[in-house]
Amino acid sequence: MPDAADSSPRRYFGDLFKRQIFGLQDYSTLVYHTLIDAFTPPFYATDVLTQMDVIGVGSLPIVLLTSFFMGAVMVLQTSAQFSRFGETSLTGDAVALALVRELGPSITGLLVAGRNGSGIASELGSMVVTEQVDAMRALGTDPLRKLVTPRVIATFLTLPLLTLVSDFVGLCGGYVMASVMLHLSASEFWNRAIKALAVGDLVQGMVKPLVFALLVSTISCYFGLRVRGGTEGVGRATTTAVVASSVSILVVNFFITRVMLSVFPN
Repeated sequence: MPDAADSSPRRYFGDLFKRQIFGLQDYSTLVYHTLIDAFTPPFYATDVLTQMDVIGVGSLPIVLLTSFFMGAVMVLQTSAQFSRFGETSLTGDAVALALVRELGPSITGLLVAGRNGSGIASELGSMVVTEQVDAMRALGTDPLRKLVTPRVIATFLTLPLLTLVSDFVGLCGGYVMASVMLHLSASEFWNRAIKALAVGDLVQGMVKPLVFALLVSTISCYFGLRVRGGTEGVGRATTTAVVASSVSILVVNFFITRVMLSVFPN
């Protein structure tokens, strides 16, 4: 006869595993229906434009500020080593490769996850708690098509643009610091930075924000629509959405990098 102390932990972890599997199934269903809705009418173009303004334009100041100082810090960290070996001209190469390949997409994705992922989860969660989502269903409106799809499309369109801005502003910050610390001219820095980037680097830098956009928007919407327990549930869903989005960005970034380095080894 099994011991109760042995069966209790087993039952707990078994139930936890089942909940995770069912949650992954629900999330996959949401992503599937959202992608289908994105290419079938009716379309909510006004909602998409509104969300693009909230996500894209609203995130621009924090992306600009963060990217500029991110590029400047990179030069500060590497200037001592470059000066030591007399290769200060390589500063442009290092900053360009690091920003376009990794820092630009990853940091921008994390910023959007923190700023807009939390907003999406809390907004949808509040609509669930106040029964607005149930009212939409009663009126014959599909909540996924009306609430989720516009946010996913808007994030998918704006995050790559924010990443491009982040890369350029980061390079500008790196140039300013390189000209002050290492006395590099504009031609030295920018020529090296542009020549250092290959097609594989640009492809990698653009594929990542597209994947990150899908992850951040769908995960945030998923946890927002699963809110239970009133206002406390909204807070928990918001926190969970940001954490899950940020972790998924870092994990998926590893696999994308591995694949891209295999496809573009040089």
